[in-house]
Amino acid sequence: MQTLHNDRHDHFKIKICVSGAADMGHLPPEDHQMAKEIGRQIALSGGVLTTGATTGFPFWAAMGAKEAGGMSIGFSPARSEKEHVDVYKLPLDYMDIIIYTGFGYPGRDLFLTRASDAVIEGPGRIGTFHEFTIAYEDEKPTGVLTSDDWKTDDIIKEILENSHRDASNVIFDSDPKRLVERLIDMVKKKKVNDSSEGDPFRPPNLQNIR
Repeated sequence: MQTLHNDRHDHFKIKICVSGAADMGHLPPEDHQMAKEIGRQIALSGGVLTTGATTGFPFWAAMGAKEAGGMSIGFSPARSEKEHVDVYKLPLDYMDIIIYTGFGYPGRDLFLTRASDAVIEGPGRIGTFHEFTIAYEDEKPTGVLTSDDWKTDDIIKEILENSHRDASNVIFDSDPKRLVERLIDMVKKKKVNDSSEGDPFRPPNLQNIR
């Protein structure tokens, strides 16, 4: 009789969202490379990068993931590829799959963070904070990249200090590789392990479901 592995979910790829400024014109060139390194580290870890299918920090992360042989999935605010390009003026490059949510930026943010196992926050403004607060409300493992080049991490710390809620799912780090490693470790600890519940191939009892 075949013996099942204790963790039946170890074959799933971890999906990590990278959130950050769509416009990086106010940041030095080395921050573009930092974004690229985050995407690269996600790919090298065997994870899947998810982004808002946008420009700036997430775009550079997607570039790094693809150059490292990884997979990149974008969640667009648009209803179609044409609207994505012509109306929202967003790129198609460095993404294997683009999911057209059709819910604009606020609705897209919800789809993006909910579809991801973890979220990384880079430098950003209102959109980045929106994605952070959704992930925080959902108790999603979240990594915040820190740097002297931006104040996003300081603002997030202030949000946490004034939220009066558990912040154990949020970590801060200035090193992209270390941040990805720590975040993946958090996700793995949260993975569901229900092999003790009996036959894993037995369908659920739907008798009382209407």
